[in-house]
Amino acid sequence: MTRWLIATARALLAAGMMAGMVAGAAPAGPLTPRPGWEVIATGLDYPGLLARLRGAIRAEGFGLVTEAGPTEAARSRGIAIPGNRVLGVFRNDYAVRILRLSTAAMIEAPIRFYVTENPDGTATLAWKRPSHVLAPYLDEGGAELARAAEELDAAFAAIAARALR
Repeated sequence: MTRWLIATARALLAAGMMAGMVAGAAPAGPLTPRPGWEVIATGLDYPGLLARLRGAIRAEGFGLVTEAGPTEAARSRGIAIPGNRVLGVFRNDYAVRILRLSTAAMIEAPIRFYVTENPDGTATLAWKRPSHVLAPYLDEGGAELARAAEELDAAFAAIAARALR
């Protein structure tokens, strides 16, 4: 009888832990505006927005340097989460220019777009403005780094606008 109680207690504990992990895997909710970010809820679905964003990055002359997200890996583990993808974007001429101004600032490259899937099937496009990302390095990089950051702000806005047309 004691072995049965111990085995039952262990099974209940394991089930409770699994339920907690599954509940913990639930998404925190949609992205909301925050300082230094652009957040745009779209009427596009997640795969459609990703495809359009990739095309817009190329069309605006930038490179897709990195791409990562937990959705597919979670699915392979039997966990369903909404679509979630980070796309690192940059261009070599900006890399060379910024590196001349601040070695430390290059840790921020590539600068990222973030695509998330909403509960209604639409997707949200978000990014930290490059001027926000590069702000901690302005003392070192000066006015020329500020100009490069503003140019990148305009380029990222143009990429987003093209993706959302």
